[in-house]
Amino acid sequence: QVQLVESGGGLVQAGGSLRLSCAASGSIFSFNAMGWYRQAPGQQRDLVALITRAGTTNYADSVKGRFTISRDNAKNTVYLQMNSLKPEDTAVYYCNFQQRGGTYWGQGTQVTVSS
Repeated sequence: QVQLVESGGGLVQAGGSLRLSCAASGSIFSFNAMGWYRQAPGQQRDLVALITRAGTTNYADSVKGRFTISRDNAKNTVYLQMNSLKPEDTAVYYCNFQQRGGTYWGQGTQVTVSS
């Protein structure tokens, strides 16, 4: 089992920045990927960004150039730096952890961007 603890959501004005963090603990294998998904009311949960342990990244087109994902392997922690936030970025953001044998989710953190 893997446990995920998220932090860093909140309310920000359009054009502002927020940083999300997610720390993983438990039975963690060497090869894994960590990332963030988001879900707006009435919408499906979509990928925001993903990063492998080796540092390979994948971003949704809608956040490229504005969001940056990074990770600290020693701390099993992933970060999402969100700049130039837009009202359409408003959603619950979920930390995601993937490794052989399972996919795990955080409890979600609300990000609200006001216009």
